[in-house]
Amino acid sequence: MFRKLVTFEEAKELIWQTLQPKPLGTEEIPLLEATNRVLAQDAISAIDIPPFSRSTVDGYAVKAEDTFGADENQPSKLKVCGFVAIGETPRVTVAKGEVAEIVTGAPIPDGADAVVMVEETEREDDVLNVYGSVTQNENVMKKGADIKSGETVLLAGKVLGSREVGVLAALGNAKVKVYLAPTIAVLSTGGEVTEPGKPLPPGKIYDINAYSLCAAVWESGGKPIYAGVVPDEKVPLRRALEQALASADIVLTSGGVSVGPKDIIPATVDSLGKPGVFISGIAIKPGKPVTVALIGEKPVFSFPGHPTSALLNFFLLARPVIQAMAGKVPTELASIKAVADRRMFSAKGRRTFVMVQLVLDEVKGILAEPVESGASGAITTLAKADGFVEIAENQQFVDAGEQVRVWLFKENA
Repeated sequence: MFRKLVTFEEAKELIWQTLQPKPLGTEEIPLLEATNRVLAQDAISAIDIPPFSRSTVDGYAVKAEDTFGADENQPSKLKVCGFVAIGETPRVTVAKGEVAEIVTGAPIPDGADAVVMVEETEREDDVLNVYGSVTQNENVMKKGADIKSGETVLLAGKVLGSREVGVLAALGNAKVKVYLAPTIAVLSTGGEVTEPGKPLPPGKIYDINAYSLCAAVWESGGKPIYAGVVPDEKVPLRRALEQALASADIVLTSGGVSVGPKDIIPATVDSLGKPGVFISGIAIKPGKPVTVALIGEKPVFSFPGHPTSALLNFFLLARPVIQAMAGKVPTELASIKAVADRRMFSAKGRRTFVMVQLVLDEVKGILAEPVESGASGAITTLAKADGFVEIAENQQFVDAGEQVRVWLFKENA
């Protein structure tokens, strides 16, 4: 079965047509747990916000007409009839020729239609001198001025961040209906891999891929399940994959997809159920051995063991599927224009992705500087790379000084 290479575009189309990812359902969760979840229904306000007309300044609630013509030479003299505090219903009514002292955020008392700022007044016992006029509703936020009852505030499909959670809290929601977050089982394969936190035996390396992929799953809207490290042996590998499929909506693996004697992932995955493996090799660099399968209704993405290749191909191929299953609209990575710091070569006949870091040059602007990804398992690329430059199959190289688009791993790279 290995290897009939498909092009990068064919791979993306096959993945979408075969998997047909869609939301898995909805649930109601506490608002405090809703960050990065996707709103499953329009948020419609049941109340006016603010729910009452309130003062926007410290001062005195007045009838605006009582201040007309007031100035420094001829102030309006009005009687103070009481005080309005924040967080309580006013106990006073402002009649003609009266004012009520008020603080910022407090409700406007009956009879008043404006607030004069304290800086424009001078008080002598219960007599207030007003040295400037105000118009009706001046320094007043009217009831419903921000949000009106019945208004749609957030649309279904919105990813909930700190601002959106604040808005939902303002509407009085302690819970919110969101799309289910897909669970993603992530496991690493290889006799040389050891879980972090354990002693590192001779000839071993710590598991990088599962941890970086779990973090990427969180960022994409899924819930990762760390399934540990599995040796390159058929029986334990098959058992681990069966357990992963039983516990998750998607399975991600790394390692064991090339053509060596220990690279048994493609055949093992394909034996787990129909329709099985439908991509076994893509004409890209890095990531040529990538394998994608559908076991029953559950996708399995198997990435190479090289950390940069595994993470890159997650962003290119698995991320949009997870986003769609989480109720998100799949989006491209953020990008920025830069200038190639040096010549970047492509792999003949393969879509090539060159890892780069961004460097600010005072003369040339933002430079895209290739990061050496070298030998299999190179770690520094993960730390240094801000993103990647894509080179088409029919393009020999990108020349130094040429403008390029850098696709960013993080928006704030």
